[in-house]
Amino acid sequence: MRQNIAARGNAESERRILAAAENIFAADGLAGARTDAIAAAAHVNKALLYYYFGSKERLHRAVLEHLLRQALERMENAAAHGGGPGERLLAFTEAYFDFMAAHPNYPRLIQRAWMQSGGLFDWMVKTYFRPLLHSLCGTIEEGIQAREFRKVDPRQMALTILSLTGSYFATAPLMSRVFRRNVLQPDALVVRKRAMLDFLEHGLFTKTARFQ
Repeated sequence: MRQNIAARGNAESERRILAAAENIFAADGLAGARTDAIAAAAHVNKALLYYYFGSKERLHRAVLEHLLRQALERMENAAAHGGGPGERLLAFTEAYFDFMAAHPNYPRLIQRAWMQSGGLFDWMVKTYFRPLLHSLCGTIEEGIQAREFRKVDPRQMALTILSLTGSYFATAPLMSRVFRRNVLQPDALVVRKRAMLDFLEHGLFTKTARFQ
C-alpha cells in the first residue's frame, strides 16, 4: 500500500514538473529557462527535478516527447477511424486541431526546437513527423484512388492541412491583437474549425457534402 501511495506521489510530482517545464520552455526556450523557476512552479525542490530527469536538456526532451506522443496517438486513432478516406481525413483534421487547442504551448515549443536545429530536431522528425506525414499522405492517396478527392499532390495537400492548423495556433497571440479578441476562446475555436473543414471539403472533395 505504501508503495502504491509513493508511486502515485512520484507520478504526480513528475506531472507537475512536466507541466511547469512546458510553460517555461515555451516562454523562454531551452537556453533561457531556469531549473529553479521550473521547480518553484512545480512546487518541488530542484534536487527532485534533477533526480527525475537528470538535466535541463533531458527535461526539455521529456516535455517534447510527452506532447509529441500524445499528438501521434491522436492521429493514429483518427487514421483508424471507420469509413472511407474522406471520413478518416476529416477525423484526422479535427483530431489535430483539437490537440492544438488543448496544448497551446505546442507550436511555440516546436518552433523553438526547430530554431535550435542540430540533433534536437532529428529524433522528432524520424519518430513523429515522418510517420505523421506518411499516414496523412496515404489517406489522401487512397481518397484520390477512390475518387473521393480531386487529383492533387498528396504531399502538398498534407502540408496545407498541417499548415492551416499550425499557423492558426502559432500566430494566435498576434491575431488576438489584430482581431481585438482572444482567438483561442472556445467559441472562436468552433468557428475556426468549421471554416477549416468547409475549406477542405470544397478544395479537395469531388462531391459536395456537408460535414458538421
